[in-house]
Amino acid sequence: MPELPEVETVKCGLAPVMEGRAFEHVRLNRADIRFPFPYNFVERLQGVTLERLSRRAKFLVAELSSGETLLMHLGMSGSFIVGDRRAGQNPKHDHVVFTMSAIIPGADNPRIIYNDPRRFGFMELLEAGDLGRMVNLGPEPLSNSFNGPALYDKLTNKKAPIKSALLDQRVVAGLGNIYVCEALFGAHISPLRLSNTLSEDECEQLCAEIKSTLKLAIKAGGSTLQDFAAVDGVLGYFQHRFKVYDHAGHDCPAKTCAGTISRIKQSGRSSFYCDICQK
Repeated sequence: MPELPEVETVKCGLAPVMEGRAFEHVRLNRADIRFPFPYNFVERLQGVTLERLSRRAKFLVAELSSGETLLMHLGMSGSFIVGDRRAGQNPKHDHVVFTMSAIIPGADNPRIIYNDPRRFGFMELLEAGDLGRMVNLGPEPLSNSFNGPALYDKLTNKKAPIKSALLDQRVVAGLGNIYVCEALFGAHISPLRLSNTLSEDECEQLCAEIKSTLKLAIKAGGSTLQDFAAVDGVLGYFQHRFKVYDHAGHDCPAKTCAGTISRIKQSGRSSFYCDICQK
């Protein structure tokens, strides 16, 4: 499933062809994906201008001139295509097609296709002031409000393993399995540590590692795992920089450690870590 860096990469790719443009034509090729499309979805979008496109956690958030907000989630395998189709993408999975207005008269109208083989993505329209699924989200991990003291306060009364706590979107928004594994390794913290045992200094270091890991991943265009690619079809390559994720049995990359990377299951998800240098 695309995580924060992948969604940020998609947002940056879509903004130039959607912001400031009206939905000239909207086509639905089915009545639902993960959930049914909102009532009068096409009619509520056509002719409306997308004023601003942003990301919140793993959501794409489009602010519309109508006052409504278009909330979009990629699910497990969703992707947006701008321009020519990528090799290997089946058009039978094209569920939504947006044709945007041209900025300059006579110029081409950008066409954006939403393709989703597994149909776990969804699109919703929120009335003005309604946060919908975003209502209980924690701070953005790249924001100033996500810092050591704030994280320490969140974890003080939590007895869950730190890996599980960081995946709780109410603690911090947008983190997923891959980048939590990488950040915990960088902070030398075991995914098995109980959240309320972390010191203030450890929380400060963990926040720094989370921010650093996410920034590097965004710069690399995300990680190409399973179905993800950017809107222009370019594949992310941060997976080539993984230190522990999916490296079970490999030597620990820490120069001072002679351990190997272990893989365990936590809440149905794989955790990768070094049980020597992560305590």
